[in-house]
Amino acid sequence: MINAIGNRMTREISRQQKLASELERTQIQISSGKRLQRMSDDAIAARRIATIGKTQASMDAWSLNNSAAKAQVAQADGVLKSVSTLLGRARELTLSAANGSTNPADRATIAAELSAIADELDGLAATRDSKGEPLFATGDARIMRFDSDVSFAPVASAADVFVVGGNSISTSLRDAATAVAAGDKAGIDAALGTVTDAVGHIADHHAALGLSAGRLERIGDALKARGIEIEDERSTLEDTDLSVAIAQLNAQELTLSAAQAAFARINRQTLFDILG
Repeated sequence: MINAIGNRMTREISRQQKLASELERTQIQISSGKRLQRMSDDAIAARRIATIGKTQASMDAWSLNNSAAKAQVAQADGVLKSVSTLLGRARELTLSAANGSTNPADRATIAAELSAIADELDGLAATRDSKGEPLFATGDARIMRFDSDVSFAPVASAADVFVVGGNSISTSLRDAATAVAAGDKAGIDAALGTVTDAVGHIADHHAALGLSAGRLERIGDALKARGIEIEDERSTLEDTDLSVAIAQLNAQELTLSAAQAAFARINRQTLFDILG
């Protein structure tokens, strides 16, 4: 009889220890706000949470790229506006020089201004971004990743933007200045055509920047929307439902208290029986 009572007591103690562990686990879920404390709590959910975590890390990097690219595009937009203004002035000067009525002094003034514009264009081509990197890459345009399958260069390279027909725009303007100063009619006419081409070339790149800005805006909005969806899914899998957990905690506390009270009462009676 004593052995039977001992076995029963062992089983009851084990049951109460399990109840206490479950109660403690529920308390931790409530205090931490996390339903899953270890992978064994829900292996399938834990694996999904790990996958979501990797995706969120990637999306954070893509969002940073998106923000950096937007800043670069906005800066490049300002630069190209300045370039367009300068080229518009260069075209006016070249047209004026093409007029046969200009005298040597006027041509010298025009040539000097064309050279100054060329220097300004070189400065704009060498513009650096907020990180100190060339805004217009000196080699190939810098390609950035904005999603798992979306990557492109938001800003074209310096060679793409500031070179027309194999010559840099600034070099063409210096050639134009030389032709104007010398009164070279053929050279001035050629320069006028080159400057006109450069105006159109910059206008095309300016438009391309606008397309990049719109694309980046859409990508950014999509990343934000996906981020909210993924965070909601993770929260559903990982976070504690407080209303459910508190109700469960109350039930566990009642169950454990009742079990402990019954255990104490039964064991007192059993001890009296044995002594009797």
